Amino acid sequence: MSLTITFSKNPEKNTEAAILCFYQGREQGTAAKVLNYALSGFVDHILLKSKTFKAKHGQCEIVMLPDGAPYTYAVLLGLGDADAMTPVEAEKAGGKLCAALQAAQIRSAEFYIDSDLVKDQDLAVHLAAGLKLRSYKFDLYKKAPMKAEDRPDRLELVRMVLSDCDKVSNDYFVQNAMIEGVFLARDLVNEPPNELYPDSYAKRIKAELKPLGVDVEIFDDKKMKKMGMGALLAVGQGSDFSARLVVMRWRGVSGKTVAGEPGPVALVGKGVTFDTGGISLKPGAGMDEMKMDMGGSAAVVGAMKSLALRKSKADVVGVVGLVENMPSARAYRPADIVTSYAGKTIEVLNTDAEGRLVLADALAYVQQVYKPRLIVDLATLTGAMIVALGHEFCGTFATDDVLWDNIARAGAATGEKVWRMPLDPLWKEEMESAIADVQNMAKSGRDAGSCTAAGFLWHFIEDGTAWAHMDIAGTAWIKADKPVTPKYGTGFGVRLLDRMIAENYEQEF
Repeated sequence: MSLTITFSKNPEKNTEAAILCFYQGREQGTAAKVLNYALSGFVDHILLKSKTFKAKHGQCEIVMLPDGAPYTYAVLLGLGDADAMTPVEAEKAGGKLCAALQAAQIRSAEFYIDSDLVKDQDLAVHLAAGLKLRSYKFDLYKKAPMKAEDRPDRLELVRMVLSDCDKVSNDYFVQNAMIEGVFLARDLVNEPPNELYPDSYAKRIKAELKPLGVDVEIFDDKKMKKMGMGALLAVGQGSDFSARLVVMRWRGVSGKTVAGEPGPVALVGKGVTFDTGGISLKPGAGMDEMKMDMGGSAAVVGAMKSLALRKSKADVVGVVGLVENMPSARAYRPADIVTSYAGKTIEVLNTDAEGRLVLADALAYVQQVYKPRLIVDLATLTGAMIVALGHEFCGTFATDDVLWDNIARAGAATGEKVWRMPLDPLWKEEMESAIADVQNMAKSGRDAGSCTAAGFLWHFIEDGTAWAHMDIAGTAWIKADKPVTPKYGTGFGVRLLDRMIAENYEQEF
């Protein structure tokens, strides 16, 4: 059972806990005074006697209330400096609150919200979003799954109590649509590769999105062979699970394309459901994490779900190439030359540089068939990006300054951090082959590995196309909890893409 967040003008006083939040150095607001009265002055007593609660950002103090009180617990949440509070910081505070409630095994709570949290950048909405984002759990494969009522750490209900509950509830609907997309992306990344392989993945995409009004078309390996997708197919030919290409189309609430309008926004994702490296085999240590090598495709699928749930007015096409990169007698080899969908030949120098081959065919296909107004691709493409930016920032390459600005603004608004990387013609030259059109490793070796990988992809982008490449190798998967993101699959990119589209590419039909 997932966390349910509701909104009410008045408290019902039928939950385990009551929550109040405080800024540092500010007097109590109206909500605190209301609850203080209901608790016969106990809030004042807690604040007076507590030696630890300083209202620091994300600080939580949980106090058991005396017998006869309408709640079992009072929870104090610190918001820190009011001048430093932003929607992203509000989400982090909500996430830390969720973690504290789960640790205390509190299942339900009423959150008394002051009016300034509604007026100031709709912070109440983002507190709720942070709570929900952090509540995510992936426990589908527990051998003896507990019933919901037996889960001690399962937070089930938070009721936000505030005067303008209708407005906040409506605004939260949009946030929750994005969160549902994030949760789908996290689920997909966390799935084991024996369950999520190209065919099962493609069918799951269709099952998730078609009921929401998204058109979904699946191309199998036979169809792709006829289409000439030799690069994508080469990566998958070593696996017993044959490759798939999935095309998703959301035409806005009207369900149609208007003549004379710009082409759709195109989202393209790398979907390597498990990456052994192929013949250029990876080391065994850490290979289990390579189930996350489809994180780019998961972000695209999650974004398509978000757009459909909130009935976006944008025209968007999503394309994901799904393969498993395995060593076998059938596997592609270093020194092979394959022909891509674009007609360019590719010399394979390392079979572990496979994601760029998958993207090459997907990028060429979406340009030829859909003539998009812009393209954003997402891929867990290079370990070099983790070396460069760690797990906080997504390195982003862009041919178009306006597109980059839109991505950067959406990243700042959602807390999905991006950093612009240099896209120089030198990187394209580095990927030119002596015996084919291009090669999949740079002439200079490992230097500037993320940049040269982007240079390879650039060979498959038509001149004049607004294109951005987001290398999410460091942000798609984390090994420790963050305020709004439990460890492992993060769903990075879903909220950024949704926000970017909402702010810049919605259309009135």
